[in-house]
Amino acid sequence: MKKNIDGALAGLTVIDFSRMLPGPWCTQMLADLGAQVIKVEQPDIGDPGRHNEPNFKDGSVYFNTVNLNKKSITLDLNKEKDLKIAQDLIKSADIVVETFRTGVTHRLGIDFETAKRLNPKIIYCSITGFGQSGPFSQIPGHDLVVQSVTGIMGVNLSNEGFPVMPTFQTADYAGSAYALIAILAALHRLKETGLGVYLDISMFDSLFSMTNIVNGLAMANASGNHQTSAMKLYGENPRYSIYRTKDGKFVTVSLLETRIWAHFCELINRKDLISDDETPKDRHTSHGANAIKYREALERFCLSSERDELVALMIKHNVPILPVYTPDEAITSEQVQVRKLVEWIQHPTEGLIPVLANPLNAFSLTIKDRNPAPNLGINNLEVIGRS
Repeated sequence: MKKNIDGALAGLTVIDFSRMLPGPWCTQMLADLGAQVIKVEQPDIGDPGRHNEPNFKDGSVYFNTVNLNKKSITLDLNKEKDLKIAQDLIKSADIVVETFRTGVTHRLGIDFETAKRLNPKIIYCSITGFGQSGPFSQIPGHDLVVQSVTGIMGVNLSNEGFPVMPTFQTADYAGSAYALIAILAALHRLKETGLGVYLDISMFDSLFSMTNIVNGLAMANASGNHQTSAMKLYGENPRYSIYRTKDGKFVTVSLLETRIWAHFCELINRKDLISDDETPKDRHTSHGANAIKYREALERFCLSSERDELVALMIKHNVPILPVYTPDEAITSEQVQVRKLVEWIQHPTEGLIPVLANPLNAFSLTIKDRNPAPNLGINNLEVIGRS
């Protein structure tokens, strides 16, 4: 199949007023798909994400992984002449993405009502922490506070009853993903209606919609069934947990299904651990009276070998026991290399730098060659006719 070097969204223009993570990751995806993305930044300071460590030689690694393929211009939207430029850009654009706090776009003069008046076909996407309504709507949308009210952080309290600090920006990426889905759906509907749309994307809404497992027991309780149990996915199930290996490293064990468990038990010569009366309903339980002997057997087995030796054996026999990688190990792993998930691009000041590849590259949907994240205001002359 001939590769589409322009990308699936070639010809579309996105005006990107977003900062930090949810908006920029979404607009980077749009840029990867071929849209022209014009990133509007505050003069002198720019997107705060530019200042996040760690760095390459000088520039932020973070910023350079969520702002690829974009043009950067600087505008002070509190100045009338700069606001006029922003509105002119909106007038000729297809999509606007912004991540200001609720109400700020109205004050600045780049809100949806203004954009729709300028451009009736505009697809206008606001990404906030909690949406444009509700008691939390004025709260700045940082990932941690969003996660805290979805139920995620309260489902697996530590032994001291203290919530575990999340290590992944789940709410940020959930909001980004839903924004991207909504924009693509709106583009499809635009072909039929000819009308633009306002997309009120909430990180909270997006993440909460993904908590069907986390909040499953709460929904069962709400329905009146207080006799049911939650899925044991957070360490109580010995066959779905984390174990230490001989060299002090760790592996994850995911031996949920009866067939897989039996295969593993036969492999380690522990057929005595196979229960003939096990049913599919036992898959996500703590395994009751068997829990102690299951956990002891798994602890003993994992401690008997060094991590990579143990994992090699498991891979050979298609058993889902895999290593807990450090970030350094993850980005250089054979799986990442084979799937081509890290790519190297030339940056004008940083030199050759690694970035996370777009997993859609294999499907002829993305552009052929990515450009590095832009320096602040580097496209001012090209886009707005001034340096």
